[in-house]
Order: sequence, then structure tokens, then C-alpha cells
Amino acid sequence: MRLLPAFLAFALAALPAAAQTIRIGIASDPDVLDPTLSRSVAARQVFMAMCDKLIEVDERGQLVPQLATAWEWQEGGHALLLTLRPGVRFHDGAALDAEAAAAGLNRHLSAQGSTRRGEMGPVTAIEAAGPMQVRIRLSQPFAPLLAALSDRAGMLVSPRQANVLGADFQANPACAGPFRLTRRVAQDRIELERFDDYWDRPAIHAERVIYRPLPDTTVRAANLRAGSLDVIERVNPSDVDTLRRDRRVRLLEGPSLASVYIAINVANGERADTPLGRDARVREALEASIDREALNRVAFEGLYQPGNQSTPPGHPHHIAGLPVPGRDVARARALLREAGMERVRVKLSVPNTTEYVQASEVIQAMAAEAGIQLELQVTETATLLRQWTAGDFEALIIAWSGRTDIDGNLWGFNACREALNGGRYCSEAADAALREGRTRVDPAARLAAYGRAMEVLLRDRPYIYLWHAKNYIGTGAAVQSVRMVPDGLIRLQGLRLRG
Repeated sequence: MRLLPAFLAFALAALPAAAQTIRIGIASDPDVLDPTLSRSVAARQVFMAMCDKLIEVDERGQLVPQLATAWEWQEGGHALLLTLRPGVRFHDGAALDAEAAAAGLNRHLSAQGSTRRGEMGPVTAIEAAGPMQVRIRLSQPFAPLLAALSDRAGMLVSPRQANVLGADFQANPACAGPFRLTRRVAQDRIELERFDDYWDRPAIHAERVIYRPLPDTTVRAANLRAGSLDVIERVNPSDVDTLRRDRRVRLLEGPSLASVYIAINVANGERADTPLGRDARVREALEASIDREALNRVAFEGLYQPGNQSTPPGHPHHIAGLPVPGRDVARARALLREAGMERVRVKLSVPNTTEYVQASEVIQAMAAEAGIQLELQVTETATLLRQWTAGDFEALIIAWSGRTDIDGNLWGFNACREALNGGRYCSEAADAALREGRTRVDPAARLAAYGRAMEVLLRDRPYIYLWHAKNYIGTGAAVQSVRMVPDGLIRLQGLRLRG
């Protein structure tokens, strides 16, 4: 990968190291710093500093208390009671109590454009059950709700901002996290300062946090090695060996919940009217042209894991009976002929980060051998996400950072009319199986339901899953106590600079 000298020099010159400032390099600029509306991984990274959640995830992927100290299912799974942590304040000084928590949760349900609504399931009411207890009522049991509350659906905003959204919210955000936003320069930096009334103040050792969006992985790694960044996320496999050999830095490795896939527009507007969108045989041909094992070796030094599902092997909801298919170019060509064509052109939107571009170029070469011409359209990530929602794409390659419960990987993207279902895929059979999976509490019954859902989804191919990344984080030698959580998000609690 070629470095851009002028850009790198600018990055190295900016923001000299300060003892109490943590500088974090992230892979892209967040779409919107509003937990109700956001859908990008980059925003989730920043929210780790801004917005605590009702429930946290630990290094083993277990759910542990954060803003809620306890929870219990009631009424046969039709209600969830959460006990709130005392002494919590939002950035605007408002206290967290049951009324504030109910307002924040209702914001996710009622706000126009909310991408959290589907994650919360069949909620019928949210009510204060006491001064420091909130009860969520459901029309039916919903097993994934706890996992949803360990992510953006569990992030609460000040009741004064319960009706403020998007750009207006970003102008003066008020969550309950350890840092509050002071400045954002699009495509350049996000600056935050410590919130001195944070409930877990002893765990925070920095005065400021600065996030720098740097899409080029080699530029991120070079900035880390030069000392102008303290932490970088998503180290590219091509940089792993270099970082391992550099004594100025450390490379941390951990498991990941993430999956990368090609999303296909099958029914969202005029751009769905393509051979790929209309005909499942063309989608099958595209998948048959791809050698996932070779893709992993060529693009990722063999460090990632090929996959064909939303969960990696070893995950409790991975369907072992649906193995990754191998490449079959002859089959791909036969499918195209069966669909009435010898060759087909597909416009593939690609985020402007190193990893996606490298992988897409490998896939492009493989597909060409089967008569599928991929036209790569490299786009800034936040723009691509907006196009996905609007149906302004034929196909795109993107990652989902993964959730501890598989419902968070499948429902919003595949269920009919859900907010994250940018391709407008809709199947009664898939919906029925997914709904059973989210409303059953028995693990075996849930796994069987998701197995039926995956059979339909792998046949219809609204998504073609490709690989599961490992979680690689790079740090300066002075950085201590980085927690490797499977969701890949960098926690600021406990993190400090030695010196």
C-alpha cells in the first residue's frame, strides 16, 4: 500500500503528545454522533467515550452491569425490570433516574429515523417502576433485549434532549459517559474532554481524547509507530508483522464478532432492477466465483477466517451444518447461462479503506473469470451507509461489527421493512424463523430456528458473507490496560499512558 507523504506529514505534525491526552486512530469518520440514529462502527468507537450503556460487555463476551446494576425478567418474559445505578449524571448535569431512563429508551422507539427500534423488539411500554427502577414491557418474550441494551439501544441521553435528534443533538450532546464532546471537524478529528462528574471517575486517567479518522491502515500504523497516535483500531494484516517487530509499539490480538459481506439491492428502488437484484441465480453465480480461502490468503495474509454466516465458527449461534462453499467457476458460468446471459456487469460500492479496497480487487479478479464484471465504486463510509439506506446502490461490501446475540446480526438486516434492511429483502419464511428465534428462550430451540432462517437466507442471498476478521489493536509502548473485548471497541476505563 502506497503512503501519501503530504497527508502523513500533516498527521504526524498535528497534535503533539500530551501526558493526559489519548489519541486514537479510527478507520472512518462516524456517520452521526447520536446513539438513536447511528449505524457506523466508527460512531460506536466514539460512543465508548461519550455514552455509557445500561449493560456492558466484558472480555469474555458476558453481560455485566454499567448504568444498570441489576436486571430480572418478570411476568414470564413479558417484562424486564432494570435497577439503575445511583449517583449518575448526564453531561448537562441532569440526574439519571427512572423517568430519565424511560425518556431515553422511548427516544429509541419513537424518534423518526431510529435504527434502534428494531433492536429492541416487541416493546409495548416503558415505565418508571420506582425512583431508580425502569420496567420494559413486551408483547411477547424477547431474548435478545439484554444484548441490545449492551449497545446503542442501552445508551441514554439527558431527558432535556429526549426530543433532540441528529445535527441538533450533536451540537450539544448529553450522554452519561466519561467524556463529553467539545469539537468535531468532519473527516479530521473528534475532540472530547473528561466529564468530572462521571460516576466511575477513578477509572478515567486522561483529560482529553482525540479520535482521528484515517481510512488508510498503513497511514494509521505509521502514525502509531511515529508516536503521533497512542491507539489504533483494526490493524490490517499486512501491517501485523511490522508492528510486531517494532519495539516502540505493541500489537494486541483478540477474538471478534465481526463479519464482512456483500449486500445486494433486491427490492429498494430503481437500482434494484438489475440482473443481480432480480435473479437469485446471478447472486449464486457471484458467490460461486469467489474463493474465500484464497481471498483470505491474498488480502489478509491468511490471518482472518473465511465464513458464510453472520457469526464465526465457535459462536453459540453458528450453524455448523451449513459449511462455507468452495469456488466453482464452471457452476457460476452455467448459472449465468441459465439466467439467459453470458456476461453481467455489477456496480460494487466499496468503502474507502485499505482492507475493503484490497479485498474487492481480489474479488473483482475472481468474478471476472466467471463472466461477472465488477465495477468498483470507492466511497467514503458514511456516504455509503446513507446510499445503502436510500437504495442508491446495486451491491456494496461492508462489515457488521457483530453482536453477542445473533438477533442483532440478522433481524434488522433481513426482516421485512426493518430500518437496516437497505436492499429491502423480504421473505415470509425467513421472517417466521427469525421471529421464532428471538421469542424463544430455550437455547436449542433458538439454534434450530436460526438454522432454518440461515437456510433461507443462504438460498436467497440478500447478503454474501465472506470473512470474519480478528480483533487487532495497536498501541504505543506507554499505553497500559487496553481491554480486548470481542466487539472490538476501545474502552477508556482503566486505559492510561505510563510516564
